[in-house]
Amino acid sequence: MQQNKNQLREDTINLAIEISDICDNINGCSVYVNQLLRCSSSVGANLHEAKYAQSKADFINKLEMNRNEITLQEIFSSVIGELREGGRWGTAHIYQSAVNAFSAFTKWQPMPMRKLSPTVLKRFENFLRQRNCSWNTVSTYIKTVRSVYHRAVDRKYIRYVPRLFEHVYTGTRADRKKALEASDISSLVRETERSLQGGTLPNTQQRTRIFFVLMFMLRGIPFVDLAYLHKRDLQGNVLSYRRRKTGRALTVSLTPEAMQMVRMVANRNPDSPYLFPILQSEEGTEAAYREYQSALRGFNQRLAVLRQCLGMQSALSTYAARHTWATMAYHCEIHPGIISEAMGHSSITVTETYLKPFSNRKIDEANQRVISFVRSGACTV
Repeated sequence: MQQNKNQLREDTINLAIEISDICDNINGCSVYVNQLLRCSSSVGANLHEAKYAQSKADFINKLEMNRNEITLQEIFSSVIGELREGGRWGTAHIYQSAVNAFSAFTKWQPMPMRKLSPTVLKRFENFLRQRNCSWNTVSTYIKTVRSVYHRAVDRKYIRYVPRLFEHVYTGTRADRKKALEASDISSLVRETERSLQGGTLPNTQQRTRIFFVLMFMLRGIPFVDLAYLHKRDLQGNVLSYRRRKTGRALTVSLTPEAMQMVRMVANRNPDSPYLFPILQSEEGTEAAYREYQSALRGFNQRLAVLRQCLGMQSALSTYAARHTWATMAYHCEIHPGIISEAMGHSSITVTETYLKPFSNRKIDEANQRVISFVRSGACTV
């Protein structure tokens, strides 16, 4: 028995020395280097503590105390690695942004999972707001922290704490108006369809306008879905694809005008699987994700230039095409449930976020009508 104890003690010391040597050769990533050093030393501390256990169960519990020292940053790193291995580069990017924000909040000091509390989370929320983050960004970051927290609970690193995230914001707000005015989208569609009659290849500004109107005509298709469309997804005038965000399968019948737009801007590389010349790298790779990010930035920049050239009041962005379709559908008195299905939303709750500002406007108008009715004296009790 004594021999086993001595061997365990020796192995623990050797582990700490080996990790120390490894850390000496790591450049950068000071957060993870510090955590490695702390974990190696805590094994020895927990071993020392375990000697005073009162029972076998207590001995095991004390030996596993180092699990309680696992940090939020460590779990984030693990999750981000899994996302990247699965080709989910966009989600990995969001998680990386969230952990960067949290690390800035803690002044780049590791945050042990067991110290995550309602007070810490509220301070993190205030920190984000002080950095002028929108409420939707605050919600996204806190929801990623919540996801990582639940991952730690599932792995038995920490105990579940009820209502831990109850007093921080995890909702969705329609903070800014992103839809175009009816007159602006009407003008864009008419001018774009008129330009198709020439039959010549479009210049850069015309291509930008065609892509935007096409996104609108495809029921507000997100730019990411447009970029990843394959040639095989279009059979005749029927486009079938899955939303990358929700996995929902969608089918869209294209009008003759939309089909003509597709032909005008379609990928002319016979070796490329993509319908449009937006991406070149293989789908699911980091290279393709970086190409998409670059294409998104470039497209939004060209939309901003187009807006100035056209003298439009409404802001033009990739989001605008989607929000505009939802808004126009609402004004056409199409049921929100149908709008939700058409856009491939995960639930009607998401659709209601798009439409809430217009719903509030209708409620305000109804209130004014009631007040005017009462003031007119037409109401009697």
